[in-house]
Amino acid sequence: MTEHAVVVAGGGPTGLMLAGELALAGVDVAIFERRPNQDLAGSRAGGLHSRTIEILDQRGIADRFLSEGQKAQVAGFGSVRLDISDFPTRHAYGLGLWQNHIERILAGWVRELGVPIHYGTEVTGFTQDATGVDIALSDGRSLRAQYLVGCDGGRSLIRKTAGIDFPGWDATTSSLIAQVEMAEEPELGIRRDASGTHAVGKVEYEVREGEVVYQKGGPVGVMLTEEHVGATAEPTLDDLRERLIAVYGTDYGVHSPTWISRFTDMTRQAAAYRKGRVLLAGDAAHVHSPVGGQGLNTGVQDAVNLGWKLAQVVHGTAPESQLDTYHAERHPVAARVLHTTMAQVALMRVDDRTDALRDSVAELLSMHEPRKRFAAMMSGLDIHYDLGDSHPLLGRRMPDLDLVTANGPLRVFTLLHAAKPVLLNLEEPGLEEPGGLDITPWADRVQLIEATYVGAWELPAIGPVGAPAAVLIRPDGHVAWVGGLSQSGLVDALTTWFGPG
Repeated sequence: MTEHAVVVAGGGPTGLMLAGELALAGVDVAIFERRPNQDLAGSRAGGLHSRTIEILDQRGIADRFLSEGQKAQVAGFGSVRLDISDFPTRHAYGLGLWQNHIERILAGWVRELGVPIHYGTEVTGFTQDATGVDIALSDGRSLRAQYLVGCDGGRSLIRKTAGIDFPGWDATTSSLIAQVEMAEEPELGIRRDASGTHAVGKVEYEVREGEVVYQKGGPVGVMLTEEHVGATAEPTLDDLRERLIAVYGTDYGVHSPTWISRFTDMTRQAAAYRKGRVLLAGDAAHVHSPVGGQGLNTGVQDAVNLGWKLAQVVHGTAPESQLDTYHAERHPVAARVLHTTMAQVALMRVDDRTDALRDSVAELLSMHEPRKRFAAMMSGLDIHYDLGDSHPLLGRRMPDLDLVTANGPLRVFTLLHAAKPVLLNLEEPGLEEPGGLDITPWADRVQLIEATYVGAWELPAIGPVGAPAAVLIRPDGHVAWVGGLSQSGLVDALTTWFGPG
């Protein structure tokens, strides 16, 4: 019987990111993915929002993605584009990059960290007890792990087997989506008619001066709103051809599909992200319309929130109850994503009254303050975990400041490459000197960095905030404590998040 500390079911972006986080923390983790290899037929979803790019930067791998993608202003609400180029972040943009490339790059990073990825093998069942999970695999083998994490998509077997409810709303719209070849040059762009919104675009494109410029020839991406909701059979090329003719009056000689699929605006969220030693992340925990492009990004961010917490529990430095903070923090984030996607779907309906509403929302979002708030929400830069209200930074992402240390200049995100927490003293050297706090009990877990920073402190959508004397930064980049020379509350924060000293 093979044993691992953690088994991750599913090798998509969420599962790969989680495995990388666990490996950085020295946890024995393995991925089981039902696909025969990492290849993903076609391009699928595409795009990384600003906060996700920051997360990759925190791990020192953002450049791998930036070198292959197209920087663009991708944040939007419904049909309204939201410019974040004036936001206080190094990554005041999104990245156009298809999911097959995102997965390939993440898989390369995970392999560098020594994580085994077992392709062509999926988890088919499990039972759990007080000390672990017995897992059955599709190849007939079984293994035991301390924890099992379901990153196996919206139809998650892990969620269903664990008996976790998946409440929400049934679909009101259905769309065909495909990557195909066409004998004729199609009409590119978005078209709306009485049945809904449709789009045709080239898979190969460039972004020039903020505008998408499609390449001549090559694969074509198609999205067509279906006339009726509720089809259960797998869509075919004939289905796609018939719908193209109904919408455009021609099928453009469509042929050679790489893949054809269907998506709806079904909106559901797991009632619990954890049941005993089984946890959920990504689409296994929440599904919604793809409008806004937040699904993949939310899943990657789930993984980064869970990874370091699960690692500490596995290592015994934190109690198992710390895993409950994963649900407490990430469930509200996804609930808001579900809420905003439902609102955007409603705005995209095609009738005169919705057109009038959409125009009013567009006018509202052209104003400075509403634009900032919605853009921060859609880009993930305003995520705020409820850790108290003593300072605006508490519970929010730590800005990537340019610090000055005794060893030279240093970026905050560089300090997070190893996924270890950081206690950053920005006031005076010597937190551990008489009159300060001795953090020796946490020295093996927390980096103590003496630094100075000269400049304004500003948060997206919030604006300028007071400069703190010291901050405690979690491995996921969120601030766990803000204080001054008195260090009031620091011991409690260190104990809560990184175990007793």
